[in-house]
Amino acid sequence: MSIRFWLTLPAFLMSAAAFAQYPERPIRLIVSYPPGGGTDVTARIIVGKLSEGVGKQFVIDNRSGAGSMIGTDLVAKAAPDGYTLLMSDTTFGIVPGLYPKVPYDTLRDFQPVTQVTSVPVGLVVNPGVPARSVKELVALARARPGGLNFGSGGVGTPVHMAGELLKIAAKIDIVHIPYKGAGPAFTDLLGGHFQMMFPTLQSAVPHIKSGRLRLLALTTEKRSSAFPDTPTMNEAGTPGVIAVAWFGIHAPRATPKAIVARLHAEVVKVLQDPVVRQRFESEGADIVGSTPEQFSSFVANEITKWTRVVKEAGIKAE
Repeated sequence: MSIRFWLTLPAFLMSAAAFAQYPERPIRLIVSYPPGGGTDVTARIIVGKLSEGVGKQFVIDNRSGAGSMIGTDLVAKAAPDGYTLLMSDTTFGIVPGLYPKVPYDTLRDFQPVTQVTSVPVGLVVNPGVPARSVKELVALARARPGGLNFGSGGVGTPVHMAGELLKIAAKIDIVHIPYKGAGPAFTDLLGGHFQMMFPTLQSAVPHIKSGRLRLLALTTEKRSSAFPDTPTMNEAGTPGVIAVAWFGIHAPRATPKAIVARLHAEVVKVLQDPVVRQRFESEGADIVGSTPEQFSSFVANEITKWTRVVKEAGIKAE
């Protein structure tokens, strides 16, 4: 047998041994935000079934701060043994282009497991805005440069970045108003203190159905089954405005492939559970369950896209 075989045999045996014994204790799932947000809710929907599947408890550990970097860095520097995982989200792909100093390398220091869900983002306006389509809204913005405002839950959030995409694609001057969370932003949008916003559908659906907000378009590549009559931004005449909120799972980079494969299989199995599927669909989320390779490519594309948007829009981190 070749020398290469004997050199790689110990690593293979260690990986096989780790897989055979894994897991022996509870698994910590880091959420880089306080309880109650979209990332935390997504994690809590899947952890119960995951615990049943692997035979050990998944424990959610909320480690918020520094634009999600505190919790993310904790996972980057954790032992690569499958016992510390990250509930990643859209901000994971935005941070590298937004902050001048990031304590980890997003592509190098993590091993993708799978993308869990994708949540459509929509362009909504207060009913008092005299625009019933994206074209009418763009025309209004061009007639009143700097006169229309869009709100978000903070600089660098997906809600903010979608608005910046619209500014670039439509070449319009609209003003961003950051809030400390999506909740306060919604309150002021409903109150007419600013005109538009790009929330996730799961958070906006009650207001859309009640008529308190008007949905003009979706920032997705295809229409949503929940709103089949609502066009995408491409269909509405503003191509290139593609932005979705997504959630996934990452492990530290050197996590054995056998453990990653086990985790991937267990998460995908959970995503096929009828109760879990119904819960996500009721939240307006689309189930994904991609392979680690597909998820890796997806995140790399997200980083490239959002880094370009940050540069073109001149966005500065708070």
